[in-house]
Amino acid sequence: MQSTIIAETKMPSAGARSDTMPFLEVRDLEKRFGGVRALKGVSFTIERGRTYHLMGENGCGKSTLIKIISGAQPADGGELTINGKKVEGLTPIGALAAGIETVYQDLSLLPNLSVEALTQQLVASNGSLARRLDLKGLRETAVRALKDVGLPTEPAFLSTPVEELPIATRQLIAIARAIASDAGLVIMDEPTTALTRREVDNLIRVVHGLHAKGVSVLFVTHKLDECKAIGGQAIIMRDGLKVAECDVATQSKTELGFWMTGKNLDDTRYRVDTHGDETLLSVERLGGAGFDDVSFTVSKGEIFGITGLLDSGRNELALSLAGVEPARRGSVLLAGRRADLSSPASAIEAGIGYVPEDRLSEGLFLGKSIRENIVMAVLDRLRGAFGLLDSRRAKALAQKTVDDLQVATPDIDNPVMSLSGGNQQRVLIGRWLTIEPSLLILHGPTVGVDIGSKDTIFRIIQRLAGDGMSVVIISDDLPELLQNCDRVMVMRKGRVADIFPAEGLEEDAIYKSMMAEDGQGVQ
Repeated sequence: MQSTIIAETKMPSAGARSDTMPFLEVRDLEKRFGGVRALKGVSFTIERGRTYHLMGENGCGKSTLIKIISGAQPADGGELTINGKKVEGLTPIGALAAGIETVYQDLSLLPNLSVEALTQQLVASNGSLARRLDLKGLRETAVRALKDVGLPTEPAFLSTPVEELPIATRQLIAIARAIASDAGLVIMDEPTTALTRREVDNLIRVVHGLHAKGVSVLFVTHKLDECKAIGGQAIIMRDGLKVAECDVATQSKTELGFWMTGKNLDDTRYRVDTHGDETLLSVERLGGAGFDDVSFTVSKGEIFGITGLLDSGRNELALSLAGVEPARRGSVLLAGRRADLSSPASAIEAGIGYVPEDRLSEGLFLGKSIRENIVMAVLDRLRGAFGLLDSRRAKALAQKTVDDLQVATPDIDNPVMSLSGGNQQRVLIGRWLTIEPSLLILHGPTVGVDIGSKDTIFRIIQRLAGDGMSVVIISDDLPELLQNCDRVMVMRKGRVADIFPAEGLEEDAIYKSMMAEDGQGVQ
């Protein structure tokens, strides 16, 4: 194949644009991995200044498609046309030169570099790579891009190493880096995973700003509410095929969900009616790093939601209840008895299971098997004679958990990294169910999972509550909270702002409480 990496005569320039010509045309793309057809003749067109939502369950071919368009993987068949010119042998540098910028889920940021340094762009010039070393121009580019995504532009922030910043801020920096260049197409792979609603609203404004400049956006997300808020065209995939293309504004979430999964998904609100007035958890004037004077109760069999902005203290509260970052004052009663939450081990002993927010770095042992990941929390209970692990009991427990939680795997001895995000999350939930907790704390239970897996996880949570287990969900996904919870507590600046009954509650009421000034909670 002819190389398209550098030579301008072979690669369509990002600046060589026609307002009437589509930016990208994809025709009959094919991709195989061994005997598996990951893409089966996928075709679509991306017009200038429009947003497209690439939708589908994990494993449907979305990631493969993005990698081909961005030059990270070659196609086995079909063709790409950029700026009216057919390209072959596309590489990442070639895609950048053609005006295709990609923000991947893992962000691909160098953690030791400063915010300002990350706006440097690799450019193709005369067959070699060159860096823009104009420091004045670099700072101006950084400031302009950071303003576009609503981040600070003070010198102190510009000089901060990225590794010292929260994940949500890093996400916005990655987006800023992408839009700093003269891009014709910006691909955003689940860009809102770590963002709060306020930051998502800001990102929507960024996308609309790109439209005004004639830049197209390919937006990959599982969140249908966000797709509708942004607007644009949906490209829906299932099993390597493009099964539908439509205007997201004209289709219901039920229709979109059916096209993605082939199943009718239930998005009705859940109300458990088996719990009464028996209090399982009582938090009294709890205080610690990032929160203070927090009090609330959770009934037996209740699903209780906690939300708030990133600086609200919700994350710190979750860690204190799990014994990861013990509270400094106040008390926690579990079934009427004071709970020792001085360490994760003591929290487990008290009957609290905790599923962390980041399953990859905080929860799962990716190189170990599904079986080992599930039984990790109860190894002491599975020891037989001479203190040796009873492998037969361990395997039986792991298999039962896999069956109960509908984890899709042919073999529980496969590495957990071989599973999709939704199945990995079910494995992690299953680990903590093996301790038979009276209280299960789920921190962002459906972050990064597809719509089908999300529906399955919701059904698991609702079944557990129906069986009498108390569940606390910490999340900034408001539809998730409204669909599952009996009550929702809003935190603001480290304190409880409001506690709402979920019946009749709408997103706007929660959002207003999250954004209200001190002392102005929504009643």
